[in-house]
Amino acid sequence: MGGLSIWHWLIVLLVVVLVFGTKKLKNVGSDLGSAVKGFKDGMRDGAAPADPQARVGQDPNTVDVQATEKKTHS
Repeated sequence: MGGLSIWHWLIVLLVVVLVFGTKKLKNVGSDLGSAVKGFKDGMRDGAAPADPQARVGQDPNTVDVQATEKKTHS
């Protein structure tokens, strides 16, 4: 009642290939590989600054605003 033998793993692999097909499995593998590569590249580029204000102005699409409450006239 130990682990699975090599024959069990081969049968599982055969069923997975029959259910999903080789093309879909290839696409899943390449998507996973590109996701891991993107994660590694992001980690290599450096960590984000600890101070959130230090990041303001780095992206030209970033808009820095300060929210205030709107005063209502009663």
